[in-house]
Amino acid sequence: MTPIKHHLTDDLIMGYSAGTLPEAVNLIVATHVSLCDRCRAAVEAQDAVGGAVLDRQTADMVVSDACLQGALSLIRGTVPDPAPRPIRVPSDPVAPAPLMDYIGGSLDAVKWRPIGMGVKQAILNTSPEATARLLYIPAGTAMPDHGHRGLELTLVLKGAFRDEEGYFGRGDIEIADTDLNHTPVADVSEDCICLAVTDAPLRLKGLARLAQPFLKI
Repeated sequence: MTPIKHHLTDDLIMGYSAGTLPEAVNLIVATHVSLCDRCRAAVEAQDAVGGAVLDRQTADMVVSDACLQGALSLIRGTVPDPAPRPIRVPSDPVAPAPLMDYIGGSLDAVKWRPIGMGVKQAILNTSPEATARLLYIPAGTAMPDHGHRGLELTLVLKGAFRDEEGYFGRGDIEIADTDLNHTPVADVSEDCICLAVTDAPLRLKGLARLAQPFLKI
């Protein structure tokens, strides 16, 4: 696989570690982290920093009787251990493990809906603060020229695309905000599949704007 060149920002890494991101944003960050050694290391480092801060904050806290008795019960073995978390083995070479529960186990289970020019999408079930969708873009196809009313995160799962910000291959994540207007075009070498997350509607231009309410983008 081509080395990943486009990574998460520090703000996204800190929000992911702290658990403050909307579900859809958390999903795309987790999916990128599962593919990117650099960002995974950054998340682990942030987790360690957060743990150290929490330890300092709780050092002088008084432990309640109920908490103490619960801990003693675990030590004595009177409370059964929780069931071990199953280890998920990805069943799809394109979709990383964090996506599995959202797409039914593999891309074969995705219910694609056409949105024009051969492009298809599947909106994933997440909390309403942000929207996550899979996009299937045929090789060489251009997405509509658009700007943003908020944040748009796009993670390449298969193939690649190019826009005004550069070239994005598998594992790369593009972070777009209200300052960016772009026209992503899928590489001609193969069809492109992306996970995209937005926290506000796009600023579509031309005829695409008329279809925007039906496309939910």
